[in-house]
Amino acid sequence: MRVVGVDIGSVKAPSKFAWAEVGSAESAVLSCGADPEGAVQALAGSLAEDGRAVLAVEAPMAVPVPESKSDEWQWLGRARTGEGNRAWSASAGAGVLATGTAQTAWMLSRLRALVPHVTATTQPQRFAAGEADLLLVEAFVSGEGKPVPVTGSQDAADAEAAARATLDHLTAGPDDVPLVVCAPRRALNLLALLADWADIPVPRDERQLDVLVIRTRPAG
Repeated sequence: MRVVGVDIGSVKAPSKFAWAEVGSAESAVLSCGADPEGAVQALAGSLAEDGRAVLAVEAPMAVPVPESKSDEWQWLGRARTGEGNRAWSASAGAGVLATGTAQTAWMLSRLRALVPHVTATTQPQRFAAGEADLLLVEAFVSGEGKPVPVTGSQDAADAEAAARATLDHLTAGPDDVPLVVCAPRRALNLLALLADWADIPVPRDERQLDVLVIRTRPAG
């Protein structure tokens, strides 16, 4: 299994966007770069060679929406369960959500052009069962530390951290993984909506299902 981790950021020079592809039990870095096209090419290569791929986007990719009741509006904009003081709706989170929405939409649309028959899911169990070729997840890289040494730019390190943590989670299992979920509010699954926008088939019910959020741990 190969995972492409993407650190969302401005693509204007000097680029704040970064991506890294990892694979194998040792989470070896197979390729990396600083442009969305490179990330898409890595995904397309994994789909061509392995028949499947995983994209981990470091940006809020699901937001909680209260029930449609007269007294539920007060929950609008509240943090997701497990986010702590890094809420998706805070200034930093909201900014990367907007940028990540546009950049993820472009990457999925570009991937659809390169691999016309690709199918997607945001549910790991469906991916494991072979119901889709592409698994879409969210990466949550903590500001308290990184699970890998920072050898290059911080953006590159975050992309690598996202990819490594996702691969570890999917291959070693989810034991003792901190969760970030929209529940008990309803989830507005942006990854499912963006895949559908890009004409990549994705189960309709996933629009209201939580995405898998891979939260990395501080180093040490």
